[in-house]
Amino acid sequence: MAVMAGVLVARAETAFPAEGWTEEPSRYANPDAPKGGRLVLAAGAAPKSLNYYLENSTFAAQVCSMLYESLLSRDPDTGEYAPALARRWTVSDDGLAFTFEIDPDARWSDGEPVVAEDVRWTFDAVMAPTNMTGAAKVALAAFDPPEVLGERTVRFVAHERHWRNLGAVGGLFVLPSHAFRGRDFNRLNFDLSVVSGPYRLGELRENRSLALERRPDWWAAARPANRGLWNFDTVEWRFFASRENAWEAFRKGIVDAFAVYTASTWVLDARGERFDKGWIVRRAVRNRKPVGFQGFALNLRRAPFDDVRVRRALALLLDRASFNRSLMFGQYFLHRSYWEDLWDEAHPCPNELLGFDPERAAALLDEAGWTRDPATGRRTKDGRELAVRFLSNSSTSDKFLARWRVALEAQGVALKVERKDWAAWMRDMDEYDFDVTWCAWSSGLEKDPEGMWSGAQAAEKGGNNITGFADPRVDALIDAQRTEFSLERRNDICREIDAILAEAVPYILLWNADSTRLCWWNKFGMPPAILSRFGGEDDIVSLWWRDAEAEAALADAMAEGAPLPPPPDIPPED
Repeated sequence: MAVMAGVLVARAETAFPAEGWTEEPSRYANPDAPKGGRLVLAAGAAPKSLNYYLENSTFAAQVCSMLYESLLSRDPDTGEYAPALARRWTVSDDGLAFTFEIDPDARWSDGEPVVAEDVRWTFDAVMAPTNMTGAAKVALAAFDPPEVLGERTVRFVAHERHWRNLGAVGGLFVLPSHAFRGRDFNRLNFDLSVVSGPYRLGELRENRSLALERRPDWWAAARPANRGLWNFDTVEWRFFASRENAWEAFRKGIVDAFAVYTASTWVLDARGERFDKGWIVRRAVRNRKPVGFQGFALNLRRAPFDDVRVRRALALLLDRASFNRSLMFGQYFLHRSYWEDLWDEAHPCPNELLGFDPERAAALLDEAGWTRDPATGRRTKDGRELAVRFLSNSSTSDKFLARWRVALEAQGVALKVERKDWAAWMRDMDEYDFDVTWCAWSSGLEKDPEGMWSGAQAAEKGGNNITGFADPRVDALIDAQRTEFSLERRNDICREIDAILAEAVPYILLWNADSTRLCWWNKFGMPPAILSRFGGEDDIVSLWWRDAEAEAALADAMAEGAPLPPPPDIPPED
């Protein structure tokens, strides 16, 4: 038996944080960092929503995390769970019950306390069948609606043991029930005026920019874990239809810092007087950030992409190695895995590195019944021509698609490119209305294959299983890893899944970089490592600060045409 917040709990439990735990500042933050200033960053096309439950994108996730807090956070150095809205929590010994005690100091921006009913309402909103929250429903479907045990105490009970259960409920962005109750959740996109996090909504200029304003009254600002974090008074994102336009805005000084995704920009364009004189700093940051993947997603719900022979043939006609040499200056490694960081010297990757092989591709297409029409040279089957409709949302893919088209045409396969803006592309993706499209996915410290690879998710609109992949072997492995609490063993299971995926080719895997490539105007303070141990470009917002002296030195140097001293080298990761 255990007692928490005056409530008798009929399960044996383990309480967290553990006895003797003390909250410490992040070793990556500067506790003396001054507050103030404005940080301007580049984002893609304007989002259709800032509500992460409705818009499953990295941008919406970042904005939502600055407006709303979850019950638990993660230690930036160890990755272990730490208090956030909840100051204490317990886990039952059978791994099914999770009880959270909300910090009595936690307040919404309108002064109302954060209460257990807010947690219950958020859960109910996410799980409502009529709400377009498909990706978020995956993990929460394992729970009954939470039980409110007291004003600030809430308990979740899962239907089954699962290693991710604590993270699923602990990571839930809690929304204010008193402000949002009675509203159409599917329309709760931009009117997010009541918040709990370090920032609030500032000016939103339609299709142009979004600003968040730091909250000096944030209830958790004085906690040790938050010292030196969230230093900018204003964080603004400018929206750009293309990365090329965003880069030009950065070079002109409209944008302060820029994460470089394309090799040509990094190798050719990040050069010149501004870089040579140190007005703009260029650094490739290597840390322990988990490696995601990118590729051409194939819609297995549709013929002919439901045939693995066709999928593999299309992959064999994409000359990735040539692209890397001639278009990307050899800056990338070629994917052979969906979880690259699971493979190392102790676990060498067995997956085939698919190379350019038109002869093998032709044999696979012949075997699949797609034979050449002698009159036209096109491949047909049952009177239907083999054609690939590629759904694009950016001109970035054009040069790659042009070369792929040549290889496809040589084998009698047509390529038709359909360009849509970001909002229209997202609508099509939510409905799975595509043949092939380019997608990039981030990764986490704990690999969770269910949302993207479970067959049960193939029909869940707005989810992550955009390819419609379903395989009973993978479903069985997903079931097995649910109750495996050893990270090492779960990684072994994910390696098994990875091998099956590599054979199934739901994506034509592309390439990736082994670092976060950053450029910034030399006017900011930042930790010596630039980013945290597991962090990416989002750390700029939370860890950096305005340096008034550096800002003045940059202005003087540019006025005089003088160089600035180079910044120190990045210390090695311990």
